[in-house]
Amino acid sequence: MKLITTLISTLPFALGATALQAQTVTLKVSHYLGSNHNFHSQVLEPWCAELDKDSGGKLKCQIYPALQLGGTVGQLPDQVKNGVADIAWVSPSFSTGRFPRTEALELPFTLPRSSLGGSLAMWEFTQKHAMEDFKDFKVLSIWSGSSVVISTASKPVIVPEDIKGLKLRSPSRYPSLFLQALGGVPVTMPPAQITEGISKGVIDGAMAPWEVLPAVKVDEVTKYHIEGPAKQPGFTQTPFALLMNKKKYESLSPELKAVLDKHSGMPLLERTAKVWDDGNEAARKAMLARGNKVLVIKEADYKAMQKTTAPIKADWIKQAAEVHAIGNQYLNK
Repeated sequence: MKLITTLISTLPFALGATALQAQTVTLKVSHYLGSNHNFHSQVLEPWCAELDKDSGGKLKCQIYPALQLGGTVGQLPDQVKNGVADIAWVSPSFSTGRFPRTEALELPFTLPRSSLGGSLAMWEFTQKHAMEDFKDFKVLSIWSGSSVVISTASKPVIVPEDIKGLKLRSPSRYPSLFLQALGGVPVTMPPAQITEGISKGVIDGAMAPWEVLPAVKVDEVTKYHIEGPAKQPGFTQTPFALLMNKKKYESLSPELKAVLDKHSGMPLLERTAKVWDDGNEAARKAMLARGNKVLVIKEADYKAMQKTTAPIKADWIKQAAEVHAIGNQYLNK
């Protein structure tokens, strides 16, 4: 009887502990770069700490960098959709054709060169015109990787003609079309493979933002970095997004949803853009300090590049109009 009485008396406490444990949610957060990257240490980790604090310890993260959950960069959206990861840092550009409306954000000479300027434009465009691309996800944030620079190992690019014949890593479809229009040879590969590709002579250089270069040690195998005039749009940008499994989000309690919403959207965009812009500035200064050369395309040559690559925008607009017309025909049947 004493044993039964003891068990009965402790049962409410045990049930209470179980209920408390059940309220704690751990989100699996995946991305494709190492834990040394600025996004991991300066965005994800502080963001997760704030979720933990504001939820009273009921909303936590387990971060998996460098594709520790398997797959490829282009498969990260499917990992989120299928629940392999609850949240992932993805680039719509790395899943060609999957996010057709969002591809507009890659078009050459379209957005401000800073991450903040580009991110605000991307957020507005996406909210108004591209949410259909993300119907399978909860969008936590969208931001710009800032304008790419062209980094080369041995041949400086001073005028547009210097790009002809160069094999350069391209992040996605429209940067590849940009290079092809200028006579370059685009080679698609993930950031982690760029340095090895350059050191082995597989490629002559890469298109990537400043802040990525030291993270994957591209600055150690290149000598020249080429960018456009300071007050002009950059060559091209890469959109990024933090996507969440929709069912996982909907399964959260109203209180936990409120915590997640508070730290997502525009606050997360601004935090991430600042990290990117600060990282760009720091990387640029560091490469100048080590003796790398930064070359700025002259205004006349910049305008010549714009003119040469203008058909890329025109083709996208034409394709978008055709898709829109087909969609209207379907809806009107």
